[in-house]
Amino acid sequence: MRYSSDEKAVGRATHVEHTGSRRTSVAHEGFNRRNSLADGSRRNSLSKNFDNANIAMVLNDKIHVEISDDVMEDSNIDNIAVSWFVWLVAATASIAGALFGYDTGIISAVLVYLGTDLGGGRETTSSEKEAITALCSAGAFVGAIIAGLTADKYGRKIAIYVGCVLFTIGAVLQGASYSIAQMCVGRLIVGFGVGSAAMVVPLYIAEIAPTKVRGKLIGLNNMSITGGQVISYGIGAAFAHIDDGWRYMVGLGAVPAILLACLLPFCPESPRQLVFHGRLQEAESVLLKIYKGASVDQVRVKKVVQLHTNPAYFRALVCACGLMVISQMSGFNTLMYYSSTLFALVGFSNPVAVGLVVAGTNFVMTWVNMMTVDPIGRRRVLVSTAWGMSAGLLAVAIAFSFIPVNTETLELQATSVSAPAIVVLVFIIWFVFFYGVSVGNTAWMSTDFFPMEVRAIGTMWLTCACWGSNIIVSSTFLSMMKAMTPSGAFGFYAAICGLGWVWIIIFYPEVSGLTLEEIADVFKSKNPVKFARNLRRERKDEIKERMKTMEKSIPAGH
Repeated sequence: MRYSSDEKAVGRATHVEHTGSRRTSVAHEGFNRRNSLADGSRRNSLSKNFDNANIAMVLNDKIHVEISDDVMEDSNIDNIAVSWFVWLVAATASIAGALFGYDTGIISAVLVYLGTDLGGGRETTSSEKEAITALCSAGAFVGAIIAGLTADKYGRKIAIYVGCVLFTIGAVLQGASYSIAQMCVGRLIVGFGVGSAAMVVPLYIAEIAPTKVRGKLIGLNNMSITGGQVISYGIGAAFAHIDDGWRYMVGLGAVPAILLACLLPFCPESPRQLVFHGRLQEAESVLLKIYKGASVDQVRVKKVVQLHTNPAYFRALVCACGLMVISQMSGFNTLMYYSSTLFALVGFSNPVAVGLVVAGTNFVMTWVNMMTVDPIGRRRVLVSTAWGMSAGLLAVAIAFSFIPVNTETLELQATSVSAPAIVVLVFIIWFVFFYGVSVGNTAWMSTDFFPMEVRAIGTMWLTCACWGSNIIVSSTFLSMMKAMTPSGAFGFYAAICGLGWVWIIIFYPEVSGLTLEEIADVFKSKNPVKFARNLRRERKDEIKERMKTMEKSIPAGH
């Protein structure tokens, strides 16, 4: 819902009549004492807008309070350069993303070097390896649900704190494991932390980010995830030939968790969450840090919008979760979890080091996506690159047909690295190249599809879609390799990627450069793709103005 300047003036003129006794609330009086000058002139606009927020707090639970990045006609906040404070907060929160990437990536090396340490003198079986791998995903599924159900009540930061504790406990349990059962419990607890971080951090960053850099800031978290995976492969290679080296690999996961817990007190709560709970002065303070140099009149709650239950939520959910399922069912996580096993299968003598090349490619392409997704657009990037995943996996499937593999034991029936093995490596890197620049990063940006009143629950389902798909992939890949042959398994994932590309073309709308309120309008339409295209065309100049200063940043202290 949008109001003209005349409508706003009428609304303000009749404000006393409509608010009645609510104007005498303690919160209102306290706010006026804190924010009025002697002549009452400087902060009147802010006070009136916070009056509207106070009204929202006492109306029915379908009222939706949103802080807009839109601007007053005479005071455009989008022209203000983004403070480095925003980047520092996002970077700090993204440490949780690095933990997510590290704990999901390190298992690739751990599985290769477990040996007989957990089996009581026998080698760990394929089914036990699948259980160890899949339990992290299962824990993440549950952790995402718990975080989603509590994030609105207790705030975004509390869920991140809990994630830090879980990461640390899980890392210690894994490092001290001498049985399959203890290792599985450690992986499950780490999974709880992974799910909590994967659900809350993108949500938190999306809510503190100005429109013009929202994609980049969420992309920073995704770069941290892939960066964590790169680090995990590097540490895996470093400890590969050390006695009990795998224990150091998993135990080191506690270090960044402790660091994040120490830095979190310096990060603010989400301003949208603060307003939602009526903590208006704190919200003002956070916004003044985000828009450094802005006047108090520029930092404001724009409007109260009433959203009724409607199919818009479901459309947003389908688009967000659909893209997430495509990203996870593409088969990429088979490389994260089993790349060392896979490259050992085709004959490479140092599979962990080869896996590092794959993780490094993903990290670089995630950075490319982060830098291009805002100026070019999410949909355009996806449509122009997602097809490459299917092409790459199809080539891998064909190459595997020329590699002699015993499907009963998944052992190579050759003594050297063959030409088809090189082809497998090349096209896996090809696949990761297109995955990283397309769905790998963009799927986590969909938290802004959901309006404030359902954003935590919507992000919870988005994360559940991730880990539900992840459980399927991680718990079935080795079995698929045996039952369908490696060619059949990779052909299956190639087909999913191809169908996913078609789904993106038909269903995924372009929302880059739109405010959170405009994105909500997109999903109220029965055809979000068409509506978003027309909306961006109508507001082309306005969107261009929003994005114009996105490359400029100013220090938080200036």
